[in-house]
Amino acid sequence: MRVTGLGHAGLFIETRGGTILTDPWVYPAYFGSWIPFPDNRHLDWKKYGNADYLYISHRHADHFDPQLLEEVVPKDIKVLLPEYPTDDLERDLRNLGYTNIIYTKAGVPMDLGDVRIMITPLKGPGDGPIGDSSLSVDDGTGVILDQNDAHPLNLDALLSFGAVDAYFTQYSGAIWWPMVYDLPLMSKQHFAELKREAQTKRALFYLEKIGAPHVFPLAGPPCFLDHDLFDYNGKGKNGDSIFTDQVEFIRELEEARDDMTGHVFLPGTVVDINNGEVTVAQELYSQAEISEIFDNKWEYLARQRDERQAELVTERESRSEPMDSDELFEVLKGWFEPLMKRAPTLCQGIGHMAKFTIGDLELIVDFPNAEVRRFTTEQPRYWFTVPADLVATNVAKREVDWSNSIFLSMRFQVGRIGKFNEYLYIFFKCLSEQRIDYVENWYQQVGDTGDDVEIDGWYVQRRCPHLRADLTKTATIEGNVLTCSMHDWKFDLETGMCLTSQGHNIRARRVQPQESAVATD
Repeated sequence: MRVTGLGHAGLFIETRGGTILTDPWVYPAYFGSWIPFPDNRHLDWKKYGNADYLYISHRHADHFDPQLLEEVVPKDIKVLLPEYPTDDLERDLRNLGYTNIIYTKAGVPMDLGDVRIMITPLKGPGDGPIGDSSLSVDDGTGVILDQNDAHPLNLDALLSFGAVDAYFTQYSGAIWWPMVYDLPLMSKQHFAELKREAQTKRALFYLEKIGAPHVFPLAGPPCFLDHDLFDYNGKGKNGDSIFTDQVEFIRELEEARDDMTGHVFLPGTVVDINNGEVTVAQELYSQAEISEIFDNKWEYLARQRDERQAELVTERESRSEPMDSDELFEVLKGWFEPLMKRAPTLCQGIGHMAKFTIGDLELIVDFPNAEVRRFTTEQPRYWFTVPADLVATNVAKREVDWSNSIFLSMRFQVGRIGKFNEYLYIFFKCLSEQRIDYVENWYQQVGDTGDDVEIDGWYVQRRCPHLRADLTKTATIEGNVLTCSMHDWKFDLETGMCLTSQGHNIRARRVQPQESAVATD
């Protein structure tokens, strides 16, 4: 088996049973905010586009690039479709003309001639744009796991596919927090450091569970070449950004695990796997160029910034003109209110008002009362300032996922009173009846089972209140604080309070001495 890196999360997998193209991405994403790092435009995209199979892991725009697909991927390619609870990804692909779709079953191996594959999707409200997935491939010469952005809860299913020779996984998720928050710089620096540490800990957690000898960090941070966002690259010019690069992560891996080898995985990196033997070569970038990219990162990024401004101008010109404030108010009221009425559980979880400033329009989204109204003198718990042209573009497209557009663009500002509230951002991922109904039913049906387990001297509910991970496998306890390694959410066991987000408290109590004695007997 041979795997060629295509940049970010893109792979070209050559097997005895055919070739698979995964998550190809070239063009600026999220309103021009994200660009692949390092540059991958000079790959032979026509060659890679002429694969036997296409696999798009999920709808995020750094994995699903419609312009590139239109240019290089034939319409008759066989598409491996993850089994998701909503049909957004399938409709997106069909709208581009891809109709030769192979429907896969969640976590079930499938034979495609001489190659066996398995797609393991995630279906929780907090997983990507309502869904994310990983790809396992075995052609008899080797087994790879492309875990990508996914954070699987059921690791047993992944491990049952076969011992992994080469493991491709995200290590530094590129999100917008805390750079856009209304916070003092010192607070941003503190939260950014915590976020970087949490991302590394999560990656190492999965590395330990998968146990692959060769690790290829991918789907790491893009670069931000817009002048307004440039300082957010890496750890940030002011130390207030959250991104660890591949070389930095590999150093951390070397310190944590001496039984695993981390490899720099770039556009043009070629990985050959043959019955346990793994070799790596760089075909697009020389070793001197790789050193230059990582050792002199800011200089490299500055050259990319100066070279690629025309693309960003084109993106800005493609946006819709800002709407009249009265018209925009009526559109958002007519759009949001019916969805809030369909989702009482979600709105109860949000539990307060959010203020949006969009150009000249100031409005309140009152979740407890399922109402959108003009702002007067209310005191909201959350407040957002969003450029009017971004909202107008989303309205024109009827974009159902504002996380997969505005929020990931980092082109907005936000503030809050109190803790992060995941329910709020899930609402803005679910701006369609299909999505909002699925999430509302998910929260109503997938609840606490009442099953308690003993972990390090505490009885706690087995399932994490966040996304229902099995805490017997993912929890660590230090003092009175339990941390779920799946997403680094923390809980105060003395009070049951979630220290990460409101509305997700845990049931817990100390094991009493007499209970331990009985258990020992």
